[in-house]
Amino acid sequence: MKNNTALLVFANSAQKDAERKSFLSSDVFSALNQQTLKTVKKSGITFFHFSEKNQVGQSFGERFSNAIEAVFNRGFSNVITIGNDTPHLKSHHLIAALHQLEKNDLVLGPSKDGGFYLMGIKKAFFNKKTFLKLPWQTSRLQKCITSISATKKLQISFLELLNDLDSKEDIKKIIHSFKAIPTSILKLLFVFFQIEKKQFIHKKTEYQTVLFSQHFNKGSPLIFA
Repeated sequence: MKNNTALLVFANSAQKDAERKSFLSSDVFSALNQQTLKTVKKSGITFFHFSEKNQVGQSFGERFSNAIEAVFNRGFSNVITIGNDTPHLKSHHLIAALHQLEKNDLVLGPSKDGGFYLMGIKKAFFNKKTFLKLPWQTSRLQKCITSISATKKLQISFLELLNDLDSKEDIKKIIHSFKAIPTSILKLLFVFFQIEKKQFIHKKTEYQTVLFSQHFNKGSPLIFA
């Protein structure tokens, strides 16, 4: 089973991700990419990394579907896909997905935003046309996949619920999570969290100053003789 399953790391370069998710720097995404590949190698599963350099298609759905199809075309019967924006992802999640595919048609690692951080699927149940119609990068994705699986009577298994890094709010959630993440990534995220916190306090102070000034400057000034 192990030799018949491949991992697809669908992740852009640090520079490209920093352009798309401008709330974080390329340093953070570089650390995330390094950690993701380290986790993948630790699992011992054959993997392929598709960055923007070898992705084909206009929309995310097209690029993602084409990448999965390309791995299947290499002779694999099962594909497990992951991105690079889940700091809590460990090799045991990948190995668990590998084993779950032995007795299920589909495996999902659900993310708290309604999407997924991992998907394992068998070639027999991969329908490219259906994939292209899915509501990619929306909070409806996970429910939609679950609904389609139920309709087609596919056996689906779920892994642990984790957080993705898709917004500024996710930084705080991940930092304050009790789940362990690499120190190098934690430090970088903490720096950005502190910067955002200072900017918020600064803006709040400015707002309060303006509000205070307006409250005590209504009408003409009093003139005392």
